[in-house]
Amino acid sequence: MAKVITVQDAEELQRKGEQPPAGSILTPSARDLLYGGRAGKTTAAAPAAASKGPSTPKTPDLEYRWKPGADAKSAADLEKFFHSADMQVLKDRICDIGRRLWVREYTDGNGGNITVRVGDNLALCTPTLICKGFMKPEDICLVDLDGKQLAGTRVRTSEAMTHFGIMKRQPAAKSCVHAHPPHATAFAISNVDIPSCLIPEAEVFLGKIGVATYKTPGSKENADEVGEVGKVHQAVLMENHGVICWGKDVEDAYWKMENIDSYCRTVGFAASLGGGLHRFTGGQAKELINIRQKLGMTDPRANLKECELCDSADFRPTATCLAPDTEGDAVKSDPSVEALVQQITEQLMKQIGKK
Repeated sequence: MAKVITVQDAEELQRKGEQPPAGSILTPSARDLLYGGRAGKTTAAAPAAASKGPSTPKTPDLEYRWKPGADAKSAADLEKFFHSADMQVLKDRICDIGRRLWVREYTDGNGGNITVRVGDNLALCTPTLICKGFMKPEDICLVDLDGKQLAGTRVRTSEAMTHFGIMKRQPAAKSCVHAHPPHATAFAISNVDIPSCLIPEAEVFLGKIGVATYKTPGSKENADEVGEVGKVHQAVLMENHGVICWGKDVEDAYWKMENIDSYCRTVGFAASLGGGLHRFTGGQAKELINIRQKLGMTDPRANLKECELCDSADFRPTATCLAPDTEGDAVKSDPSVEALVQQITEQLMKQIGKK
């Protein structure tokens, strides 16, 4: 039986630098991704280019780039754009990311939402009231950055404006992913700052994690608050709500979500061991910030002094026992409680004596 190559399979083949097996069947989206929309039979893999020696290794680039000033305007042009091969690829990716969010239990019910910017004033977004694990490409919506729906059969998510609050302020934010990953969200509701200078990967791929004060989800106030914080932070804890991350493409934004939840989970486990947290130095943190910048990611900490890069707070999110009030070495006691304890003790002793 011929193997069917989906867009997810095609992306994996691209990562490996491989071609589909001979005789395989490519979906339209997979063909567009692999061969740039070239027409041809879908029942066989396209022939490989003549070998000219080893090819130069490269990293797949999933960032969507549009021509500035060329947004579709008329209803007909918007529909054509919305159903184009390029948009189909992005819709497939959004659905794939939604499934991964749900499988990892970063979302529940109809929680979470995803956006991808596709024009000066255009974005794809997930619909409201849908489980992210079971979305289909035809569920995705096209909206402008003011939230007006332009195409799609389902109503867009009410929280898209929070994403656009970031995108309007930070041009590098081409995609946003919002979810409720349990370990990171625990920090968002516990009034505990996430400590820094603990794991190199977090410093490089997340940078300084931002915190947005609580505003009603979906409100203009929340969009403004998160937008201002997200302008300089790629990962943002939204107090009493969840997490929003942005990146150059939807995969990049999703990776940040995995990064922050894994980091918070590890920090929580480490702190519970009771031995304290071993931080690396500010100088070492500076080296990691330089690596982050070389990878093309901005960092608001770039101009800080080394002594300002690592927080020094004693972070121990374990059970807390409150000591009783004392006067010197004497502990205050409540006479009525003491009398009750004495009475219960005497009754127990009598019962034991009868046996």
